[in-house]
Amino acid sequence: MPATPWDERFFATTRGRLLWHLRHGEATVDELARALDLTDNGIRAQLALLERDGLVREDGVRRTANSRKPSQLYHLAPGADRLFPKPYGHVLGALLAVLGERLSRVDVEAAVREVGRRLASEIGVRAPANIGAADGARDGDMPDGGDTRERLTAAVEGLHALGGVAEVVEDGAGLSIHGVGCPLAAVVADHAEICGLTEAFIGTISGLTVCQRCERGPSPRCRFDVVAG
Repeated sequence: MPATPWDERFFATTRGRLLWHLRHGEATVDELARALDLTDNGIRAQLALLERDGLVREDGVRRTANSRKPSQLYHLAPGADRLFPKPYGHVLGALLAVLGERLSRVDVEAAVREVGRRLASEIGVRAPANIGAADGARDGDMPDGGDTRERLTAAVEGLHALGGVAEVVEDGAGLSIHGVGCPLAAVVADHAEICGLTEAFIGTISGLTVCQRCERGPSPRCRFDVVAG
């Protein structure tokens, strides 16, 4: 996926360049200083900031012939991976385009809804224990016990696990889930059927019948209303 202007600005900074270099493998302070044409003290200062932010970690040492003591090795921390551009949106968009060419619209929508149900099962997030939702429940199947808000809250936790940001909202129309940002924003503008994936995901976890009312403009926002039984 092409880098955004924000990506380009960040990776042009010293810290960004350090992370990009460490993405290729572990390195010592001396090696990083030579690669970035900076002083050892300058590199140490930047590494300290990156360690504080959970993006770099120390792990292991390297012995060299020109040094009396081993040099500390620095690695990317697992949390740093989120900063690098990912091709997921482009891959998913291309996949949906191919499916649309080979399958009917009904079949494509059925396929993405099945993906939503499987994600709900695999992600390990379920409605609260007192609700009694069974693994593999279909969207629209109503588990015994638990109120609507508890069920929607469980679904919101599932969306958070997928990288979304959402909350349960109550207005004159009743309870619904509103997304601050869409985790599938890269493809929803061209593939509206992808909202059915999230709809099925929420329905499977909550056991409620929900209907998507998403905004698919330049800044997509998710909304899923509970359908009265």
